[in-house]
Amino acid sequence: MAKVIFWEKPGCQGNARQKEILLASGHELEVRNLLTEAWTEEELARFFGSRPVAEWFNMTNPKVKAGEIAPSRVGREEALEMMVAEPLLIVRPLMQVGGERLAGFDVGMVHNWIGLKSEAVGDRDPKNCPCVQSQAA
Repeated sequence: MAKVIFWEKPGCQGNARQKEILLASGHELEVRNLLTEAWTEEELARFFGSRPVAEWFNMTNPKVKAGEIAPSRVGREEALEMMVAEPLLIVRPLMQVGGERLAGFDVGMVHNWIGLKSEAVGDRDPKNCPCVQSQAA
């Protein structure tokens, strides 16, 4: 299976569930802290590829939820600048296998990319943190 570099927000229950799925699917993880990484705009851009800018954002971030930031109205360069300055805005997790990168944990995308065992995924959608109502993003 794959060796996945996995950037997370430490303590995030959603990231914990995503790591469980990857490990149960036979992948090896190298876990890193998304918040303390020295991101550059160029490095972050590699995780998003041609996906729409709105998909780059953590939709549970308090500023996004409150409408202070409208991801659908933010341009590529502005989004990258904002995310370098405030990594909590970045959709989680960021993952890398070899030279390939992916942002977020869409089960279908991750499965097509490196493979997931369906029994590891279960019924819950691991895309978002299960406690978004009770904690800050």
